Amino acid sequence: MTEKNDLISIIIPTYKGAKTLSKLVDELLLTFKDHKVEIIIVNDFSPDNTHIDSKILLKKYPNKITYLKLSKNFGEHCATMAGLRHSEGGLVVIMDDDFQNPPEEALKLVLYSLKNDHDVIFTKYKIKNDSLIRNIMSKIANVSAQMILKKPKDIYFSSFKSIKRNLVDEIIKYEGPFPYIDGLILSITNNFGSCDVIHNERKFGKSGYNLGKLFKHYSNLSINFSTIPIHLFSILGFAITIVSFMLIVGIVIEKLTNPSVPLGYSTLIACIIFFSGVQLLFLGLLGEYIGKILKNVNKEKQYNISFLQKKIDN
Repeated sequence: MTEKNDLISIIIPTYKGAKTLSKLVDELLLTFKDHKVEIIIVNDFSPDNTHIDSKILLKKYPNKITYLKLSKNFGEHCATMAGLRHSEGGLVVIMDDDFQNPPEEALKLVLYSLKNDHDVIFTKYKIKNDSLIRNIMSKIANVSAQMILKKPKDIYFSSFKSIKRNLVDEIIKYEGPFPYIDGLILSITNNFGSCDVIHNERKFGKSGYNLGKLFKHYSNLSINFSTIPIHLFSILGFAITIVSFMLIVGIVIEKLTNPSVPLGYSTLIACIIFFSGVQLLFLGLLGEYIGKILKNVNKEKQYNISFLQKKIDN
């Protein structure tokens, strides 16, 4: 970073984070006491005391904290996009509010980023202390990203990362209703690196991700940033057409050579059910694409801010 913009922005999207948020901010500011830093808290319409605690932090650190509250739960990526648009730092760090990535690791990530010329530094863990289901879903997401977004195998997607200002300025130009930060990064730059960090066990609360949110996340990953799924169905449709034609030819030949062979109604019904299922699945996928297009055409907002208080500049 140049001397003109040596500010470090730390964005914390938070949902049900009242038990950890204040302690995290206190420890972050202590850890970064030798750096020029701002912390941007984005409250994704949390139902607990996050709003009250954030307003207390505003009074405690008026020169360090910018606080946004969204008008409903828009999701982590939309909340992160809101934070990016209100950041001012030459280097931006995105981290969760749950202490699984402690403040010392955030400083480690910053120092590593400042020593390297990468646009973004992703983090990776030797041991990831999440639940078995969450680890499996994360693995599926990373494999999917390799297939759909052409993500390099040595890069691990997580919310904990650092991004240089030049890349942030490009990311925030995206105005579609379904921002996927990692997908946007890969669509803009190949200049990225990786840093090993510690991933602690969650001590308070539980992950805000459930199966519904994870499904929505994978849907955004595969549909908003790639046409591969619809291409796969085109290939599947062509393959099924060829197989069906061969089956029909085989049935006709067998009937001509051996008229006594029954037509086989059970086989026919099974084939009809199978092909009907494939058609419905394809129509559902096509509907997803059309729905996304409709929301883009209607300019559906990524988020709406119901409360905003910026830090007081010195």
